[in-house]
Amino acid sequence: MRTSSVVLLPHAASSVAVARKRLSSELVDSGVYESIVDDASVIVSELLSNALRHARPLPSGQVRVCWLRRGDILELEVSDGGAMTEPRRGPGTLSSLGGRGLGIVEALADGWGVRHEDGATTVWAVLRAPRSATGNGATAPAGAPAVVPDLADFPDLMDEPGDERREEARNGTARSRAYPA
Repeated sequence: MRTSSVVLLPHAASSVAVARKRLSSELVDSGVYESIVDDASVIVSELLSNALRHARPLPSGQVRVCWLRRGDILELEVSDGGAMTEPRRGPGTLSSLGGRGLGIVEALADGWGVRHEDGATTVWAVLRAPRSATGNGATAPAGAPAVVPDLADFPDLMDEPGDERREEARNGTARSRAYPA
């Protein structure tokens, strides 16, 4: 089953709730387990919150939230107009007021990364999203087998962090970064 959506939202805090609600509704309707719907909602919330806090809007004044479900793989993306710094996982210490968002994404997703193209910065995450047997988003039974994605479909996940830095030094550009969970 293939499910996808592209949502353009205002560069405003209220967009987080709108994106969560639409994503959750579509995933439940397509039969994704509730626990996966919850994880996906948290991931989109974190990515969108980071875009709103740290980046400029797209030239349209909006941010773009996309999700694509191919079989048992769910891809989530948030695109913005970029920032002065590269999205990266912060230390997120107990005393810090922020800096935990990408750490949360890393903990919930099978991998995440950053892509730069056409004047936009896209932060993406992938996770397993098997359908429930009943098709109604029931909770996954304990010990239910998970389908492992073919990571070859996500070549950025196979990159070593040092490889990108060497390539950037050679050509002066940053195209894409991936961070396996």
